[in-house]
Order: sequence, then C-alpha cells, then structure tokens
Amino acid sequence: MIAREPVVIPSFAREVEEGISGFPKTLPCKLFYDATGSKLFEEITRLPEYYLTRTELAILQEHAGEIVSAAGSNVTVVELGAGTAAKTCTLLKALAGRQMRVGFFPVDISPAALAEARERVSIQCPTVSVRPVVADFGQGFGFLRDIRGRKLVLYFGSSIGNFDPQAAVDMLSQVRRELSPGDALLLGTDMVKDAAILVPAYDDAQGVTSQFNKNILRRLNRDLQANFDFDSFRHVALWNPARSRMEIYLESLCAQMVTLRLLQLTVRIRAGERIHTENSYKYTMPMVREMLREAGFELEHTWFDQCKWFGLHLGRMR
Repeated sequence: MIAREPVVIPSFAREVEEGISGFPKTLPCKLFYDATGSKLFEEITRLPEYYLTRTELAILQEHAGEIVSAAGSNVTVVELGAGTAAKTCTLLKALAGRQMRVGFFPVDISPAALAEARERVSIQCPTVSVRPVVADFGQGFGFLRDIRGRKLVLYFGSSIGNFDPQAAVDMLSQVRRELSPGDALLLGTDMVKDAAILVPAYDDAQGVTSQFNKNILRRLNRDLQANFDFDSFRHVALWNPARSRMEIYLESLCAQMVTLRLLQLTVRIRAGERIHTENSYKYTMPMVREMLREAGFELEHTWFDQCKWFGLHLGRMR
C-alpha cells in the first residue's frame, strides 16, 4: 500500500474561511504576494498611472545623504515588506559611503521576492551584507531582537496604508517593542490627493492591477483547492474620501456557488456582491504625527517630493 502524503492546511486558511463566509466578504491582502503576485506587483510599479514607487524613489535619490545622516551612525538596515528591494539600494549606497560595514535584512512573506532582493543588492551594492528574513507579520516581529546593533527600520511603499488606523498603530507599536533606544523608523506614506490621480493608480488602463487582484483567487484555487472562476469577477477600485482610503474589491458578475475543498466549505456569492481585498489609506501630516505618537515614536523629520504627493518620515523611539 502506498502511503498518502498528509494534507497540509495553510496557516491563512482560518482567515480565509472567516472572511469569505461573512458579510461583507473579505480576503486578507497578504495573499496577493505569492511568486506570481510579486511579479505582477513589480509590473504595477512600472505603470505610468502608479506614481507611488517612482515618487518615493525620487525622494530617496534626492535626500538619501540627509536621511542616513539623520538616522545616526553605525546602523543596520531592516526593511519590512521589502519585496525585491528595488528602491532600497539608493539608501544602502549612501549608507555604505558613511560606514565601513552595512548589514541589510530584507523581510518579506515571499521567498521568491527575497531571492530577487538578495541578487539585486549583491549586484548593485556588493559591499553590503544581505541576510533575508522570511516572515509573516501576523506572527509578530521577534526577529528584530535577533539583529544586533542600532537599527534603521524601513517600511516603504505606503504599505502601512493597508492597515486600518488602529491596526497601523498596533503594528508599529509591536515593531517599537522589539527596538532599542536610538533605533529609528523610516516610514513611507502616500498623501491625500485628487481622486483623478488616485483611482487610476489602482485601476490601470492595461489591466495589470486587475490581474494582481484576481491572482488572489488563483492562489485560493491552488492552495485551498477552490474553484473560483476568474472571468466571473471584475476588479473594482474606489476612493472613499470620508475614510481617506482607496478600497479594492472583486465584484461577482453573477450568482454563483464556490467550493473550497480543503476547508470543506461551499459559499454562495450573489450577483453584484463584492469581496473586499485591500485598503490603501492616504495620509495628511496630522494623521502621520498622531499615528507615530500613539505607536511610541517621535517624528523627527519628513522628506517630500516636489508635489508633496508622498512623504518619508523619520521617527525615533520615545
């Protein structure tokens, strides 16, 4: 008799079950970033409508020297949600010009993205020591305790905007608890602006963002043995000014039944019903100050692009 491999239920299964069974329906945005999703997101960052990446990079290119000077001496860089670290080399090069040794710990949920990050940094910044960390932030930030010396923690891309306000404070508070006096946080936030600029950034003309959003269904089909039909959903991106956030959904184009075999779950989805997959909050400076203050950081300096579309904020442990 041939022994069967035990069925492994992914750690995110409970979140999916609760979200897809509830009303309104939700799916955790961390599921976007499998190997395919990470590649699609890299493609999104190069789209003409998606200003965030190039604007943040422009700030780093113009102010990297000031930023590393303000961060302090002999720092080790830890990047949360590093992805492929496409922007980070600008900062690492500036830091390498100031100190003999630079350690870089890119942290991400995607091993594929981290492999690319290691390769990129090794080529562009050969004197930097790269030590990738695969981690799910839902499991905490204990890995920060294992990194010695003064730390500069990066959280770029306005990724903090994926959290609701209190959850963002809680997340940054967890980070702070693992840091030591003198450590600093460099936080990227997308700022409030006209909806005519915001909406196309999340609903591009080529449909890449739609593919990225629908990839979450492809992942559920693969990892939870589901039977989602991608063509039965459409990508929806809305600006909610009252809550200062972009909201991303998958809208069902027909009444349908979806089965997730690994969860032994069948879900009824009505025509026009939306599955909420992501938020992206946009900030004002009072919002940034309050968020950092509640999390235990003192805002020391902010660097903007010329249009003040995006901000990089240096916070220090209080």
